Amino acid sequence: MGVNRIKIGAHIGLWQQNHNSVHDSAAELSAIKDNLTELLQTNNGKLSTMTKERDLLNATLNEMTEKMEKLQASLNRKKTCPAGWKMFRCSCYFLSEEFGSWVEGRQDCRNRGADLVVIDSPKEQRFLEDFTKRPTWIGLNDKDNEGIWKWVDGTPLTLKYWRTNQPDNGGGIPKYGEENCVHIRSDDSTSWNDLSCTSSLQWVCERIP
Repeated sequence: MGVNRIKIGAHIGLWQQNHNSVHDSAAELSAIKDNLTELLQTNNGKLSTMTKERDLLNATLNEMTEKMEKLQASLNRKKTCPAGWKMFRCSCYFLSEEFGSWVEGRQDCRNRGADLVVIDSPKEQRFLEDFTKRPTWIGLNDKDNEGIWKWVDGTPLTLKYWRTNQPDNGGGIPKYGEENCVHIRSDDSTSWNDLSCTSSLQWVCERIP
């Protein structure tokens, strides 16, 4: 009988330990659950805040874009060329009726608040092909250094539309002299040719409206 009581007591003690262990595990799991719930709520709060900030930024961006488009449209409406000038893209162009040397042409352009045209795109070249009707001075020369071609604004020559076998600096023929200035529209083409700067041609001026 004493032995059975001992066994029963041992079983009760073991059960009590298991019960306490399960209770502790349940409490631990409950604490973990509470922590995860709190973390989830915190992240949801942050997400909600970030969503509001994103929506606010998008609204601000849309408002700024709309204002910029209105401003651009307003600027475009205000951009006009003086009488006798023709607008192409963002510049105004003037084709002289007079004829003169390259230097005279450039001075006339400067007197008009402009300079001889600087061609920096294929579209501008095509525009000038239609705009000019005969050999016409453009703002390209190598007067400072033979063979080093520069535009009147100081930029080096990159885009080129030379006529075949040009530039040739007169081909060494004395009567042609030094050919340091450039015109568009040779007699049989719309490309470029170098010519003596003292030759008498029309010229094209360019200015920003």
